[in-house]
Amino acid sequence: MIGLNRFIKLVAASTLLLIAAGGMVTSTDSGLAVPDWPNTYGHFMFAFPLEKMVGGIFYEHGHRMIASTVGFLTIILAVWTWMVEPRRWVRWLGVIALGAVILQGVLGGITVLFLLPTAVSVAHACLAQAFFCLTVTLAVVTGSSMRGITTGAACDDKLLRRLTFALTGAVYLQLILGAVMRHTGAGLAIPDFPLAFGRLIPPLASSQVATHFAHRVWAACVTLLMVVTVWRVVSRHRLEPLYMRPAMVAVALLAAQVLLGGLTIWTSRAVLPTTFHVACGAATLACCLVLALRTSVVRLS
Repeated sequence: MIGLNRFIKLVAASTLLLIAAGGMVTSTDSGLAVPDWPNTYGHFMFAFPLEKMVGGIFYEHGHRMIASTVGFLTIILAVWTWMVEPRRWVRWLGVIALGAVILQGVLGGITVLFLLPTAVSVAHACLAQAFFCLTVTLAVVTGSSMRGITTGAACDDKLLRRLTFALTGAVYLQLILGAVMRHTGAGLAIPDFPLAFGRLIPPLASSQVATHFAHRVWAACVTLLMVVTVWRVVSRHRLEPLYMRPAMVAVALLAAQVLLGGLTIWTSRAVLPTTFHVACGAATLACCLVLALRTSVVRLS
């Protein structure tokens, strides 16, 4: 089981790398740098000449190679989990993860073949985060501190449990808004930060401005919910590292995320801050999910 848990953590880390690579594709506008799928300019993906991986092709083709690797690793994850994991619900989580990564690959292909339709591109981004959450969940429930668990209430602090799940859902919604903003070209619809056109509330003259402002408003809501949740952990559970560690990492990541959001605006969507903003958002979601899971399961051994 220790070997399985380490492998699942590898899959989760690879998925975070994949999300970052996808962010790099959108940050560099390389989504159509390779116009065919599943081949790359007629070549089998892993046979494409390395010397031709230049410019946008490097980012898009590299993204596909990482995605294929994650897909292969997920097949191993699902089979391994099914073979050695005694808990049926955990085995099915592995199967669901495999189904999600297959669907994600199909959505990626549709995105290219149909020339980046907004709805499909947004769905592709949202499913990436959901798949990442599945791998993180599997890593948590197969870990040494949670081995032998079942669903139930490990933490007697009902308010904390509710806060952690509300926070996780709020962060996921924020990532959805971010995906909509990126794929509708609204990233610089409001060109200044922290103000919006020099005001607290900008004139909502277009859907792009409205989308961008909604992303900022919800970011403030997430920040408030994060502060309340972390305060609850610190004030009631400061001696419990299973709760304190993810809470502290989550609040640090959120602070970094706000800074990266500002840098994205101030640098007119420079590639590195924009890409790190995407990856940091996923990492924040993962920490919130870990905290929520740890408050909602009970140890049996």
